[in-house]
Amino acid sequence: MRVTIHQPQFMPWLGYLDKVDQADLFLILDTVQFKKNEWQNRNRIRTSQGWQWLTVPVLQQFGQRIDDVLINPTAIWKVQHLRALEMHYARAPYLDHYLPQLRELYTRPWTKLSDLNKVTVQWLLKAYGILTPVRCASEFNAREEPTDRLIDLCRAVGAAEYLAGAGAERYMDKPRFEASGIRLERQTFQHPSYRQIYEPFEANLSALDLLLLQGPEALETLRHARLVRHGVTTA
Repeated sequence: MRVTIHQPQFMPWLGYLDKVDQADLFLILDTVQFKKNEWQNRNRIRTSQGWQWLTVPVLQQFGQRIDDVLINPTAIWKVQHLRALEMHYARAPYLDHYLPQLRELYTRPWTKLSDLNKVTVQWLLKAYGILTPVRCASEFNAREEPTDRLIDLCRAVGAAEYLAGAGAERYMDKPRFEASGIRLERQTFQHPSYRQIYEPFEANLSALDLLLLQGPEALETLRHARLVRHGVTTA
């Protein structure tokens, strides 16, 4: 069984979904430290000026685990996010299809960031048609050192192979991981190019961008880029 593991991001990008799509099981790493000014409480959407952040305001203390981070209850962010999506994706073919689902998601009484992120991740996976089962790292006992944590989680779910992201060398002790008997593979992500609402093309946005533009065809676009990356051509 091939497993991949990643922190819960807010409305993650296509590379995140691509990695999950290649795994037999996805573990949401909800037991690690919150990283400020990264992707755990924000992501980007396309605008006529390039892009803008959709940010979830949080009440965070240094060193706090992501599953303990609270959303700021006094900030007006839900209405701002929905307004931005409605304005910038007004001409997107599938906005009307997904907007009611997004409104329902946003209007829930969120308290913890990790709970919100888990739902946005799973909502995007379902919307794309990615069927990989999802579990949380907090369900299992694992050591805190990064490489030990991955080894423990992989063993806990019976993984024979671990699919790591492109930045794995920054946090993994590769020889020690491979000595555990679990095969290590690295994701090689090819970002698809597609027609957006505005030109020129802007990469590395939230996966919402491709979804609102292509709907049920979004997963085919994502997978086709992977085939091209590996030199596979389709008729």
